Amino acid sequence: MVVSALIVDDHPLTRDALSGLLDQHGFAVVGEAGSGAEAIELARTLRPDIVLLDLGMPGMDGLEALPLIRAASPESEVVVLTASGTEENLLSAIRGGAAGYLLKSEPPERIAGFLRGVANGEAALSGEIARRLLDQVRDGAGRESGVPEAIANVVSARELEVLLLLDQHLGTDQIAKRLFVSEHTVRSHVKSLLRKLSVSSRREALERLAEARH
Repeated sequence: MVVSALIVDDHPLTRDALSGLLDQHGFAVVGEAGSGAEAIELARTLRPDIVLLDLGMPGMDGLEALPLIRAASPESEVVVLTASGTEENLLSAIRGGAAGYLLKSEPPERIAGFLRGVANGEAALSGEIARRLLDQVRDGAGRESGVPEAIANVVSARELEVLLLLDQHLGTDQIAKRLFVSEHTVRSHVKSLLRKLSVSSRREALERLAEARH
């Protein structure tokens, strides 16, 4: 499948470099925009599979444009590509509907790989960003949901998040949509979760969680 992409960055040299990278890895670059306002119009017209969006642009910046791009072309996945790894920008981008948050310091091959994953229904987070976000999920989810340390310290942050969503009686498809990942990825997390908790079913995992809470 050829994945179509719209590149949004106010620097022509950056757009040229990204266009060459994506073309080299089999993507079809259908358009380029130098501002948030232009990106919204092109997204509405071109309906690309992926919008690769910079944050730091004059006028309407990427964070302002992101939800408007999503509204203009709901089927397009928006991936932020920025030099800013601040927590505020990361959380704002996720709340705005971003399917990924990548740093420009990533090797070009990894950027292309992340975008291919997004086209297949996965989320894309640079390693540094992923660690920071998942640490927050682990700490915040553990405190807010009363997850005992005996469980929180055994599983990964993402597995803990999956366990808490299972505890809300969500199915695999619902969890996948909530976490912006594929159903296959959710099943992999569940399998690892069951192994680490030494149980053989989701029901037993939830029973283990309930027992640990009492």
